[in-house]
This record gives sequence, structure tokens and C-alpha cells, in this order.
Amino acid sequence: MDKEELTENSPKMTQLLSPTTHKGGFRTMPFIILNESFEKVASYGLMPNMIFYLMKDYNLNAAAGTTILLLWSATSNALAIVGAFLSDSYLGRFRVIALGSFSSLLGMIMLCLTAMVPETKPSPSCQPYNYGSCKSATSSQLALLFSSFLLISIGAGCIRPCSIAFGADQLIKKNNPNNEGILQSFFNWFYASTGVSTILALTVIVYIQDHLGWKVGFAIPAFLMLIASLLFLVGSPLYVKVKASKSLFTGFFQVLVLAFRNRNLPFPPNNNSNGFYHQAPDSEIVEPTKALRFLNKACINRNRVTFVRADDGSSSKPISKLCTVEQVESLKSLLRVIPIWSSCILVQVIINQSSFTAIQASTMDTHITSHFQIPAGSFAVFLVLTLTIWVVMYDRVIVPLMAKYMRRPHGLGQNQRMGIGILVSVSAMVVSAGVERVRRRVVNMSAMWLVPQQCLLGLAEAINAVAQVEFYYSHFSKNMASLAMGIFTLGMAAGNLVGSLIVKIVDEITKRGGKESWVSSNPNMGHYDYYYWLLAILCSIDFLYFLFCCWVYGLSKEEESKLEGGAETCTIAETSTV
Repeated sequence: MDKEELTENSPKMTQLLSPTTHKGGFRTMPFIILNESFEKVASYGLMPNMIFYLMKDYNLNAAAGTTILLLWSATSNALAIVGAFLSDSYLGRFRVIALGSFSSLLGMIMLCLTAMVPETKPSPSCQPYNYGSCKSATSSQLALLFSSFLLISIGAGCIRPCSIAFGADQLIKKNNPNNEGILQSFFNWFYASTGVSTILALTVIVYIQDHLGWKVGFAIPAFLMLIASLLFLVGSPLYVKVKASKSLFTGFFQVLVLAFRNRNLPFPPNNNSNGFYHQAPDSEIVEPTKALRFLNKACINRNRVTFVRADDGSSSKPISKLCTVEQVESLKSLLRVIPIWSSCILVQVIINQSSFTAIQASTMDTHITSHFQIPAGSFAVFLVLTLTIWVVMYDRVIVPLMAKYMRRPHGLGQNQRMGIGILVSVSAMVVSAGVERVRRRVVNMSAMWLVPQQCLLGLAEAINAVAQVEFYYSHFSKNMASLAMGIFTLGMAAGNLVGSLIVKIVDEITKRGGKESWVSSNPNMGHYDYYYWLLAILCSIDFLYFLFCCWVYGLSKEEESKLEGGAETCTIAETSTV
């Protein structure tokens, strides 16, 4: 596509911005993109330092605080599926985003109250790391804190899965041959804003919290969320608001129900199955595949069922409802990728170790110069920077070189990259364990020694997560494109849940007999290095499980050729999990 096609005076752009176009167009983009960007700055800016807020102001130990934060992140990621379902099936994207913006704003206001009103927290009457003498938070105090977390999670679950699709709704025009180019331009701007938002959250907001305190550090994200909500509502008269329609999830449920209901219905003859299966009007799929064959009974055409059952000789009973072949195949493709999806959960567990990294950094020398030091909660920014640099280098440098010298026009295969990402995450934990072992012996060690492990974590996410999303997109049908990101987000939620479970188990087992827990609030008393070695071992076992899943999944020659020729590279903003 020529650059002139997207200029202000070009015919394509004039069509979008002309007075005759009453709704949508690029004029709506500032409202949508700024809403998404401010929400990310506000919510992501709360996470890095939150472990210190829970430990110092709520007198929680490191294990309990980390578990709470992992559950909070899991809730936000899991609710993205709910937000997508509500927008597609009932409320529409505009209403869901508006609801999410209000929920996030209310949650951040409640979080501000916990910092501003002394009665909302236990009295600070204990020494650091001496949690046995600290006064615990009351049920009402914790209820207020957790309610703010839940409201922020609901907001994230509503905004994040819907914003990019809502933006695309504004730009897609019927019978416009330039739709693909316009959407690509929008995606680039959207993804760029997301990357900038994440970096700002991990640097500016964290720096403000460290130097101006929790009151200002929580008030600024709340103010940004207020601006985001108002901006989004101001653009309401300009938006194209697509009405909710039948959900893909509803179709999956129908396939399962009908396949079970028609379990006694015989299959059509193998040599003459044409017309026996119900097709959508414009579908090119004539009959379902033989994989997971029991689901095929959900789409057998009742008008062609004239053959006889093999068991008792009676005629087949007509069915009143049936699904299309596409619905059946969509469910099959989802079920087939679940094993590989499950094998990548532990990578998310390893990536989400920012709380322990922040605690380590708080005991180290974080100065870059004599007058400037990096906040302990900002070291995750090296993860994001590594992820960004790798995606650009892989797309612009490594893939062209592989295409030229190795005859691989699209670089390494998706399964290869996912496997490499798992191995890199293992190496990240090995390096983390080594650095922690040295830190325990060296006084005033520089926190810059934590950078290599963060870079390895960013590399693991860039390689594994991008390949995951690409894998889901390329193996799902077009009507399941929105589900691809939802599956990946659900994997992030599962990683948070598994991570919180591992921390809980490690804490309970290692502190038995009056011993100090491996994940102690005081890293000098605990053994974070042992904890990192445990994660490295678990992830090594997970790599073997991944290889087994790849063998079970398999690929036909037709699928392999399709993947080699049609896979697209995903961008950084689709995979950032910080």
C-alpha cells in the first residue's frame, strides 16, 4: 500500500473523514487509543511497587503479598474472557468499555482511600521484617483493599479485550478495498501506544510512588483513569456501535449438547457423505474432519438421514436442531490446541516473578550514578525493553537472514520458537539463582546484576508468547480470530494461579519446624536461590511435556505448508504481561 493512500487528502482518507460519513473514521481514534493507554499506565503503574505497599502498610509477609498480587493479575486476565463474551453476546463493545472505565476509576479511588485514611490500614507499630509482632489488618480493612483490586480487574477485563476490536469497528467500511491497509495503520499506532504506556507505568509512576509517597502515587493513576473515562465518553456521538450478536462460545455449547443428544445417530456412508452434513450458506467446508469424530453428529443433516441404524435396524430419528460444519470444526480446533496451551503456562509463572525481584533490589545498591538510582519496582522495564528490541530484530534482521541463507521465509516454526522460549525461561531461573546466591554473600551489591535475568525473561516472553499467539491465529478459523488472544490471556491467568499455588506450597513446606521460609519477607534470611532452582527444574520438566504435546498434536503436510506460507508475526503489545 502506498503511503499516499493514508494522507489527509487521499481519496481513502477523505471517505473516512468526509462530512457525509456520520460515524466512525480516524477522528475517533484519539478517544479510543488514549482510553486504552491511560488505563494501562494507571493499572500497570500500580503493580510493581504494590508488594512493598502490602508488606509495609498491611503488615503482610512476602509470600502472602506475592500470592495476593498473582491472584489479582490472574483475575484481571481471566475476566478478559468474560468481557469479550459480554461485548459479543449482550452489551456491545461500547457499553462494556464504558462499564470497564467506570469500574477501574472506582477501584482506583478506593485504593487511594486506603492510602489517605489511616483507619483503613493496621497501625504501623512493628519493625521491618518482624512480622510476628505486627498488628494484622482487620477483615473490613482487607475487604476494602480487595474490593479495589476486584473493581480494577473488572475494568481491565472489560477494556483490554474490547478496545482494539472497537477501534477496528470505526475503520472498517463496506466495499472499501483499502480496509486492510487502514487497519494495519491503526494496529501499529495502537501497539505503539501500548508499549509506551507500559514503559511509562514502570518508570514514571513507580518513581513518583517511591519519592512522593503512596497518596500521590495512587492519586495520579486515579486521575489518569478519570481523564481516560471522560475522553472515551466525549467521543460517544462519533462512534460506530456494532450491536451484539450470537457468541462463539454459545456455538461451542450447542455443538457439545447436540453431539451428546445425537450420540446414537449413525454416521453417513464414508463413500457418499456429500450433503449429509449441514453447511453455512457461504462455507467452503463440505464435511467435518475425522479427528474427534464424535462431535460430527452435531452437524448431520436431518433431511439426508434416510439410512438405517446398524444396531437394531430401525430408521434414524430426525433431529430438530443442528450445527454447521464450521461450528464443529471450530470447537475441534480449540480442543486440539489445549495441550500445547497448557504446556506454556509455566513460562508465564516464571515471567511473573517481579515481586521477588523488587524485594531483592530493595536490599541492593540501585544507583546508576551518585545522584540517580532506579526504583526497586522499575527493574521490570528491562524485560519490556528486551521484548521490544527482540521483536524488532527478529522481524527485520533475523527472519531476512534466515530467508536468505536457510531458505526459511518466515524464520523458525511456531513450535520451535515456543520450545526455545521455554528453554530460555529455564536459563533465566538458573541465572536468577546464581545471582541471588552471590547477593547473599556480597555486601551492598549493585542491583544492575539483576538486569541479565530480566533480559532473559523478556527474551523468553518475546520468543514463546509471540509464537503462541501466532500459533492460535494460524490454527483457528477466521471466525475465531478474537478467541486467539482470549486463549493466550487465559493462559496468563492460569500462570498467575499456578504461580500463587507454588509460592503458597513452598512457603508452607519450607517453614515447618520453625525454619525460615525460602520465600521469606527478608531475602537475607530466606532462600530465593532455592526457590529459583525449583522453578528451573519444574520448567525443564515442562519442556519435556511440551515435546510430548507437539508429538501428540502433529501436523498434516497440508497444515505444515499452510503455516510455512501464511503465518503472520505478532507485535509486542499483544504479548506484554508486565
